[in-house]
Amino acid sequence: MIKTKRKGDWLLVYIPEKWAGIILEDLFKNILFASKRQIHLYKMEKKVLINDQHAKWSLPLQKGDIIKIQLFHAVSSTIIPTFMDIDVLYEDDHLIIVNKKPFIDTHPNTPGDSDTLLNGVACHVFMNGEERQIKHIHRLDKDTSGCIVFAKHELAGNMLDHMLRERTIKRTYIALAHGSFSAKKGTIHKPIGRDRHHATRRRISPNGQDAITHYKVLTEEKGKGLSLITCKLDTGRTHQIRVHMSSIGHPLAGDTLYGGKPIFNRQALHAVKIALTHPITEEKIECYAPFLDEPVIFPAVDIYTI
Repeated sequence: MIKTKRKGDWLLVYIPEKWAGIILEDLFKNILFASKRQIHLYKMEKKVLINDQHAKWSLPLQKGDIIKIQLFHAVSSTIIPTFMDIDVLYEDDHLIIVNKKPFIDTHPNTPGDSDTLLNGVACHVFMNGEERQIKHIHRLDKDTSGCIVFAKHELAGNMLDHMLRERTIKRTYIALAHGSFSAKKGTIHKPIGRDRHHATRRRISPNGQDAITHYKVLTEEKGKGLSLITCKLDTGRTHQIRVHMSSIGHPLAGDTLYGGKPIFNRQALHAVKIALTHPITEEKIECYAPFLDEPVIFPAVDIYTI
């Protein structure tokens, strides 16, 4: 774990043994994944100090050095803050993980949108006295609920984006699918592309993007013809679980877009768990998102055993 401390607008990072000998610029470029623009601004605006002295970016670091990065200064936000009741699962100076309710967009789709989860998170952060440009790291469909990660400053956003691309942010979904599965676990590896006949629908397409879903059957409700499953993704394509489950003859309950019966008022899909290594401190984070539907969609299940 990396030892850090906040001091006003500054983050103090104590250089560990494993970073000794690394040139400061390489640390920001290859470990902290700062963009070229960010590094340029840090240099020009003197926002990085080493042992309280202006940083020399071409010199190697030593164990015990203290890097100070001005991360927490006020940043004007382009997001309209909108008060709403949000379920915070984890929060610190760098990121926030929220349990998204169904029937709300993750982020604005047009400039005037102000009733999305991103607007609510921006308001939450602002009410806590922080002026931040909040960024969503991934998204969930409007009718899907569960864990979503947001970055609270640009450096954390870059690092979390990199982790998402490298598939080190692990997301587990729970779903109710139609039918009884012949195999209690399996992997669906089928490319997904747009459906040219439908504006929002996706389909299995040989020319689509690579997509891999791993599923496991937890229980079966044979009287209702439903199976409770978990899904883990190696990729993050739009509607991936919904398209993949439909493609093997097990569409999600309530997902009328992909062949599910309208027995619920939404597709029965919930991002129940997220696990990641903290981008700054390297602390292990695991969050579980309780079900929020009223009336209840999912059967009684201990989410903390998933």
